[in-house]
Order: sequence, then structure tokens, then C-alpha cells
Amino acid sequence: MTKSYDVAIIGAGSAGLTALREVRKQTDNFVLINEGPYGSTCARAGCMPSKALIEAANAFHRRKSLDAFGVSGAERLTVDIPAVLRRVRRLRDGFVEGMLKLTDDLQDRSIAGRARFLEPQVLDVGERRLHAKKIIIATGSRPVVPKEWAALGARMLTSDDLFDQETLPSNMAIIGMGGLGSEIAQSLARLGIEVTGFDAADYIAGLSDPHVNKLAVALLRAEFTLQLGLAAEPVIEGERIRVRAGGESVLVDKVLVALGRRPNVDQMGIENLGVELDEHGVPPFNSRTMQIADLPVYIAGDANRHLPLLHEALDEGYIAGYNALRNQPVCFERRVPLAIVFTDPGIAVIGQAFDELNENETVIGEVDFSSQARARMAEVNYGLLRVYADRNSGRLTGAEMCAPQGEHLAHLLALAVQRKLTVRELLSMPFYHPVLEEGLRTALRDAAGKLGDADVADLACCDRPGADAL
Repeated sequence: MTKSYDVAIIGAGSAGLTALREVRKQTDNFVLINEGPYGSTCARAGCMPSKALIEAANAFHRRKSLDAFGVSGAERLTVDIPAVLRRVRRLRDGFVEGMLKLTDDLQDRSIAGRARFLEPQVLDVGERRLHAKKIIIATGSRPVVPKEWAALGARMLTSDDLFDQETLPSNMAIIGMGGLGSEIAQSLARLGIEVTGFDAADYIAGLSDPHVNKLAVALLRAEFTLQLGLAAEPVIEGERIRVRAGGESVLVDKVLVALGRRPNVDQMGIENLGVELDEHGVPPFNSRTMQIADLPVYIAGDANRHLPLLHEALDEGYIAGYNALRNQPVCFERRVPLAIVFTDPGIAVIGQAFDELNENETVIGEVDFSSQARARMAEVNYGLLRVYADRNSGRLTGAEMCAPQGEHLAHLLALAVQRKLTVRELLSMPFYHPVLEEGLRTALRDAAGKLGDADVADLACCDRPGADAL
């Protein structure tokens, strides 16, 4: 017997649970289907436990600058790696528990198992057959692990199992210097683990601006060995692993593979939707409605590879859930792109990235934080911010940075880009003193000077006084 629903949601992660919240506002005739643990990648293995690890690492690393503040005795501080990991798991489990409460009352409207499409509105889940007027795919993603790394067995970790380790060895290799790899590599190095990072690319952490990337690479290389531009490969030597890249190699006890994530859309009969799939097995969809082609099927979150970030997954789950019970889907205006990597200093890309710029139509303003007053007070005076503006309109279009407390500067810039503010409009806002945001003002002033309208008399055109104290 086939049971019928208004909506079937496949996946109980960030996107799926957000879609569920919207669907429940419109109908009680729904089902949530999930294979494996309930709760999001972010809460279980991504942004939440990784940030807990980062905070512990940064707290211990802070001892290296205490002498500059007149605080002595820091050399006697030690770190207990098992205790650090226990705290990470305790915090993580609390975050996961909070997500699980969202499904406590579903009872028979929640089914554990793998859903497989037979037709666009028909699913098999184990021995059950379900029909749904609309279906939302929110199956998330899993780490990409090439077979040569998977062959290492227990000596290879991914972000999915890193935080379940009771302890960590004294030396590790990190394969992949994207956002997660860069964060974890710096954190482990700050906790006293000998780290070597590898990436086949020359750019790290999602950056494309060569000036920002050069500084970010130099700052990370000051903390751990970083091999870029050559693909790495493993060689098993007894109980250890030798990781080679070109003529360089390192012998380590464990390897963390951070080569991105693969959408969980295979083995679910998605080919039975009758649409052409891309090289990742993902069907075509409208990013403003989340609808797949013209089918009664929607895809949200990491499953579609569009913008695999938590806040984007929440937005996409909302859009899919909102549209699932409407005759005609609503097109939503998406938020300005914002990607933050929680290294120290923070790395961020806001709006239009450097590699998307039209050089002839863009001016770039920048600030080096080495002499920025507030950064010097905190002993964090290192970093670079570059802002991009349209040459004709003066409108801010994007920015890339490796800057102290970059996560906060990034949000301010995202607001400015989304509100379509010009450089002069942003300069007309008050900048308190002394704050790190004064560094942003310096970059904006640099851009304004290149826009050629500095002779207009208003407060946006105030020059820098010329003294660091001001």
C-alpha cells in the first residue's frame, strides 16, 4: 500500500529541518525521511565543534604575546589535548541535542531509512512506498576522500570523525587548505601538534586576491609547514604515513583529509527524475526557488553544491519549505555572498571576489593593519583588507581580507554591499576611536581617492589626520 503526503522532506540537517518548520505552518500531512544521525553537519562535525577547537587553540596561543602586556609566567602553561577534545564534544553534543528537539514530536511522521526515487513523486524507503505531491531533497554532504587516502584506514581522519578522537598524535598532515583545512591546521599547530599542510593549489581558504592570499600564506607558514602548488600522495611506512608533494615529504602518524564535501544525492535514484545531471550527480535547479527543472521536487543545502555554508542552507531550506505547498513557487532575492574562515587573522570574502572583477571598471582600496592603532594595542597588528568598488558609480561591490577580527569587518562590509552603498556613503557613517573598524575607513579612503571625487566638500572626504593616535 502506498501512503500519500502533501510533502516529503528527505534529510534532517540544517536545510531539511528549516524546510520542516515552514511546511508545518501549512500542513500536518508531511513526512521527514532521514538516513543516519539526525542533526546538521554544522552541529555534529563542522562549524560548531571546529570553532570550539579554535577557541581552545587561540586561548593557549595567547600565552606567546603575554610578555608584551607585562604578564609573566606564561611559559609554564601546558595544554591537555584529551581535555580540549572532551570540551569540544561536550559543547558539540549540546548543540546537536538542541537540533534533535525539533523532531521530538513527529512520531510516525519521521521515518529512518534511505529514500529512493522511483518517479518524481514516488519514493521507496526500505519496504515502504510513499507518494508526495512535493518532495524536498536536503540530504547534505559527506567528506571527499580519494581512494589512496581512504586506504590509510584508521590513520586517516576527516572532519566527520576528528572530534570523536580521545587524543591526537604529536604530528599530523592536513590535506587540503580550504577553509576547514586552514582552520584545523592552525588550531592543531597552536595546540602544540607538529602540522604540515598540503594543497595542490597556490591559493588557500577560498581567497582569489593575490595580495591577500600572499599575506595569509605567509602568516600561516609562520606557524606550521605549508606546501602549496603540488598534489600530495601517501606512502605507508610501517605504522606511519609519508606524505609526498613534489620533492618534499613528511612522516606523520595521522592524516586529516579536508578536500571538500560531496553531495549525498547518489544511490537515491535521482536519475529517475528524468533530468540531466551534472558531473557531481546534481540535477539542474533554480537557486531563487530551489525547484528542480519544472518538477514538483526541490533541493536545498549542501545537497545542491550551490553555496555549502550554514546560513545559505538555512535560507535554502526556508525557500524550499515555503514554496513546497504553493501552486507557483516564489522567486527569492538571495543574500550577498559571505564566506568567513576563522583563522587568526580572520579570512573572508564578501560579495564580488577578486577573480570576478572587471579590472577596467573597478577601483581597489586597501589597508595594512601593521600600524593600525587598536590592532597594535592588542598585539594583533598584522593583516590586509582590500575593498572593491565600481569605478563609475562608486558602489562597493566586494572585498577580500586576512585581517584581525575579520568576521566582524566582514559582516559590516556584507551589509554595505547588500544595501548597495557607495564608498562615500560608507565613509559618511561615524567611526568610533580607537576601533579596528578604523582600518576599514583607511581602505575606503584609499578607494575614494581613486574614484576622483575627493574634492566634494562633505564629511566623507575628511582626510586622515596623519598621526597614529588619531
